[in-house]
Amino acid sequence: MAHRYAVYLAPATESPLWRFGSAIIGYDAATGAEPPAPDIAGFDPENWHTLTAEPRRYGFHGTLKAPFRLADDKTEADLDALLHAFAAEHHPFELPPLVVRAIGTFVALVPPGPVPTLDDLARCAVVEVDPARAPLTPEELARRRPDQLSARQRAHLDRYGYPYVCEDFRFHMTLTGPLEDAAHTHALNALTEAYAASGASVPLRVSDVGLYVQDRPGARFRLARRIPLGTGA
Repeated sequence: MAHRYAVYLAPATESPLWRFGSAIIGYDAATGAEPPAPDIAGFDPENWHTLTAEPRRYGFHGTLKAPFRLADDKTEADLDALLHAFAAEHHPFELPPLVVRAIGTFVALVPPGPVPTLDDLARCAVVEVDPARAPLTPEELARRRPDQLSARQRAHLDRYGYPYVCEDFRFHMTLTGPLEDAAHTHALNALTEAYAASGASVPLRVSDVGLYVQDRPGARFRLARRIPLGTGA
């Protein structure tokens, strides 16, 4: 199986937000380190480690373009060229402080309201980097459960390899995996408290996008490099 790549928004690694998110999921995608287990009220470290297994595999991030394999006729250099061309046309901007919210069965950090600049950045990442993407295999397509998608989401899946893009995009930075009802509300409240105490609830400067790489099936994604925004004319 080839490497997989993803284009993510990654807070500055020295920022309180990066430290908070990495500690919550138990993995720093920039260094490969596993921060000490956080003190989440009502959850012991072992239990919390289990509940964060899924986001730990991807590293702390906000998705712009979901994981994909390179097309057979493309190289990583081709991908880099597309990334730099895309990023150059977008200027740095600032997000308001994120807030803790439930999204379906998991808990994440999200903007408090619409951010058109962020939505545009994500849409352009999806469209402009797509020439480097390999088509989905039948197994990859089945994992997206196409029968449960809306007609528009299915069209996105067929066109871009991922259903939740463009009009269906909702930016979020995942903090937990799927939670059962008994743990869901408790985790939401505990993470809200931990986030407030962390000092991470501050405006987020977006000045680059991150290329994350998974070098083998089941491995954790790592932050390979950052591509600065706004280098175009």
